[in-house]
Amino acid sequence: MPIYLDNAATTQVCPAAAKAALAVMTEDFGNPSARYPLGQDAARRLEADRAAVAEALGCRPSELYFTSCGTEGDNWAIRAAVRHGRRRGKHIITTAVEHAAVLEPLKDLEQQGYTVTRLKCGRDGRVSPEDLRAALREDTVLVSMMLVNNETGVIQPVEACCRMVKEYSPDILFHTDAVQGFLKVPFTPAELGVDLLTVSGHKVRAPKGIGGQYIREGLKLEPLLRGGGQEKTLRSGTEPTAQIAALAAACRAWKGEADRARMRAVKEATLERLTAQVPGLEIVSRGDAPHICAVSLPGYPSEMLVRALADQGICVSSGSACHKGKPSHVFAAMGLPKRTLMGVLRISFSPESTEAEGGALAQALAEIRAARMGL
Repeated sequence: MPIYLDNAATTQVCPAAAKAALAVMTEDFGNPSARYPLGQDAARRLEADRAAVAEALGCRPSELYFTSCGTEGDNWAIRAAVRHGRRRGKHIITTAVEHAAVLEPLKDLEQQGYTVTRLKCGRDGRVSPEDLRAALREDTVLVSMMLVNNETGVIQPVEACCRMVKEYSPDILFHTDAVQGFLKVPFTPAELGVDLLTVSGHKVRAPKGIGGQYIREGLKLEPLLRGGGQEKTLRSGTEPTAQIAALAAACRAWKGEADRARMRAVKEATLERLTAQVPGLEIVSRGDAPHICAVSLPGYPSEMLVRALADQGICVSSGSACHKGKPSHVFAAMGLPKRTLMGVLRISFSPESTEAEGGALAQALAEIRAARMGL
């Protein structure tokens, strides 16, 4: 097995989630919309699983809607929110360091006549609430700000920003992409004050193909998909009961602060080993969240480093998996020097990650650097 330190890209499915999925696929496989007992048993299990995920998220089961992934949830939130505010105006505020699942639909909306303000971040990767306040306008309909950045691990001031927006106008909807925050940092949608919040299963040891969308109670949105009326008519289509069961099982298996503390300890130990063993290495972001950090070996192309580490059985990335080798807009937005920017690596952990794995990464990077320098 490789040493896997790219858990912000995806996580290994935990045994409890795999077991739950298999049971639903092979035993409790009824369609929840069917009226006979097998279908009704599936419907009861579906709602029990919804309650488990909602409990982990800290919301009412009635506020949680299942989706296929974080990208679907982000797209749904953005398009539904601007449709909801169509009489108010066509101005949207986001940040320059959002995931592509937010930035790309906003580009499309710009082609349709919307104006998008992208807030810049500081060298620490954080957005200023004051900059958000200055960007608010009478025709602002939506603010979308991620909770935890997927490349730096920086926690954005969502709660303070949402409070500011609602004081300016309660009619402006606030969405947060909490894909990297779910279960990794403590929060509830109510504490943040948001109207819409997006999560994804495969970041928390559930399978790919399942996500969740929080929609604040009382907020009336147009359906994402029309058809048979599933998910209270907002997202029609037969529910993926096996994936939902797996997500619920993954949430039940999470150990809360114990898992967070373990990831944080492994991350800090890894950063210590890296700085001690790899001359010239820079810490780009220690990450506020316990599971993500970023470092750079200036002058060494990150894609070369990723390949060289892969040859030694170590998996890290140069940023979001969605970049597919392209330069990261997140690290560029932080204003890093060019030599630092070209050598960035993202390292991300799961509760199963070990200090020995972090040490192996440090040793491998030291050897790669030495080989390149002819030492």
